[in-house]
Amino acid sequence: MKPPRAKDIMITKLVTVPPGLDVLEAIRLLVKNNISGAPVVDEQSNYLGVFSEKCCMRLFDAIAQAAKQQQVALPTLTDARQLMSTKLVTLNPSADVVTAIGDLLKNHISGVPVVDADKRFLGVFSEKTSMSVLIQAAYEQLPSTEVVAFMNTDFGRTILEDVSFLDCARLFRETPYRRLPVLRGGQLVGQVSRRDLLRNSIDLVSMVHDGAIALTAARRDVTRGDETSGEAAGRVQHFLDTEAQTIGEDIDMLGIAQIFLNTPYRRLPVLRDGKLIGQISRRDVLLTTHQMMEVPTQRESSLLYLSALNTSFHQ
Repeated sequence: MKPPRAKDIMITKLVTVPPGLDVLEAIRLLVKNNISGAPVVDEQSNYLGVFSEKCCMRLFDAIAQAAKQQQVALPTLTDARQLMSTKLVTLNPSADVVTAIGDLLKNHISGVPVVDADKRFLGVFSEKTSMSVLIQAAYEQLPSTEVVAFMNTDFGRTILEDVSFLDCARLFRETPYRRLPVLRGGQLVGQVSRRDLLRNSIDLVSMVHDGAIALTAARRDVTRGDETSGEAAGRVQHFLDTEAQTIGEDIDMLGIAQIFLNTPYRRLPVLRDGKLIGQISRRDVLLTTHQMMEVPTQRESSLLYLSALNTSFHQ
């Protein structure tokens, strides 16, 4: 059985942004469309990079640094207590991994905190950790069918309720995580996501848009990579990620899953001769595979199917 390839599962109707778009408008675009990033393309559909939530974390830091240097007071920013969401989908560590993947898809979320019966935080099961499920199943080495075997247990991602907006942004900038579980006495009381920061950043970013704070940066010609000194920064081209991972249209699904497992990216722009032709997200990969794996009584046939994909890949 031939494994699906990027061209078979990629999405072609995309939200894109031009490099000259004002960063405030770009943030509003991400929030309005409920997306964590958008490819940046020129008028000829040449791919230039990605403007993402993580790019925005660098923007927030640049604004804070410029405000300090220019002795400009920042607007009052919320802390984790005000930022956090408290109505969360959670998982038990003994939950079935296939059911857990279904929960991510059904609720349109990229990760779920794992808690015990006393609501003590144990880790996070996410789209990224789900890639391990798919890859290990394909190689017939699935060690367990429980969430506990696949969750991320890094407690360095957890915060307390009094952590500031800018400290949350710093953590998001320095780590690959998209959400920060908020703990009180070891118990999960909420969660702050990158999206939460974006929704609460309009007053901060408006200071650049309105000229209250001047950002300067090396001017980059994103079509050639040239840099010259000192132009006003406040456009997408000054903060986009030009190193983001991209793929060609013929890479197969297991190869895509491997990339998602080994990189921090949630989506992969698909290029043909340098032009953007589509995009694949972790969610697209999970949707493609979940239907065949979702019924526990059929897991054996699911594993055989994934194994067949792997065999075909090596032929």
